[in-house]
Amino acid sequence: MTVTERFLKYVSYPTMSVSESDTVPTTEKQKVLGKVLAEELCQMGLRDAHIDEKGYVYATLPANTDKETNTIGFIAHMDTSEAASDENIKASIVEYNGGDILLNPEKDIYMKTSDYPCLEKYIGNRLIVTDGTTLLGADDKAGVAEIFTMLERLIESGEEHGTIKIGITPDEEVGRGADHFDVEKFAADYAYTVDGGALGELEYENFNASGATVVIHGVSIHPGSAKNKMKNAVTMAMEFNSLLPALEVPEKTEGYEGFHNLYKMTAETELATMSYILRDHDKVKIEQMKGQFLKAEEEMNYRYGEGTVEVHLRDSYSNMKEIIENHMYIIERAKKAMAGVGIEPIIVPIRGGTDGARLSFRGLPCPNLCTGGENFHSRFEFVSVESMEKITDLLLQIVKNSVTEGIAR
Repeated sequence: MTVTERFLKYVSYPTMSVSESDTVPTTEKQKVLGKVLAEELCQMGLRDAHIDEKGYVYATLPANTDKETNTIGFIAHMDTSEAASDENIKASIVEYNGGDILLNPEKDIYMKTSDYPCLEKYIGNRLIVTDGTTLLGADDKAGVAEIFTMLERLIESGEEHGTIKIGITPDEEVGRGADHFDVEKFAADYAYTVDGGALGELEYENFNASGATVVIHGVSIHPGSAKNKMKNAVTMAMEFNSLLPALEVPEKTEGYEGFHNLYKMTAETELATMSYILRDHDKVKIEQMKGQFLKAEEEMNYRYGEGTVEVHLRDSYSNMKEIIENHMYIIERAKKAMAGVGIEPIIVPIRGGTDGARLSFRGLPCPNLCTGGENFHSRFEFVSVESMEKITDLLLQIVKNSVTEGIAR
């Protein structure tokens, strides 16, 4: 089966994870695809291929060489983001020759080069797109398809390889993909998540991530007699947000610049709740950002009375750079493999996070490799067929090189 055939098969399964769910995994439909993946690994002949009760898929391809090699892991996630629908995905392949792409004639939905200039890089490629009403799921079913196709090619070729570990996680998109990942059972020396973007991306820096929930307590009264009595939680919520730095938001930042992002708000006169994510690559700066929220809380309570505003902060994950810096041979091996298959490495910081960030802090160094996808978490998500094929080559080259590179720790 080709990487494209696999990918199109996997995206036909709806696998959205849900942040407000308390179950593990957060949605049962993830397990439906998980069982398919476990069965596919079993049919390939991998040892111990299974899906556990929490929805994690594991498998081992035993070494077929007596040479000393590292045990390498490859990890991807099966869930998709809540940002756009995962139901009834209509994927199609476009022979892209430039210009805007008509995704949906009936609804007149175009992917425009003016909105997505990255399209210019893909002239001459076959692009897998949606009909503009759902996400695609390249994040991260492209990664799953590339890993599985690499395994099939490796097994069929009979080439020498060390022990390879496979891990497919649920709930990565809601920040819980590493929660129940069994690092000890996985037993790899190091791993790569295949969960990045455009061809060539190689990432070992990610955001430090925190969250803030802001609860604002109002007082309702008939608006005709509200003077000096009403405390409107809706307008106080807007006032709170105005106390935060206006330029430190996702739509005005890039590269190493951090941000706060108000991504959800429910508000009535009596009660408003605001949900933020806080991100920065620098630990000192994210602490300063948390301080801005506490200062805004203090100011609002000064204006409206103690207890009017409550700020609840929580940390999610940290920048894996501080771990990977002690294992840079993993990055060098990836760069060497890229050179071997004609990929130019693009070392970029992740403006987000991956399972690998948390796993790195749990003893499994785990930088991130590209998938070939673009516009993740969007109805305009797409992936290049040629990029997926090249990334499959890259994963195979990493495995092949490990035999000649020997043990590194």
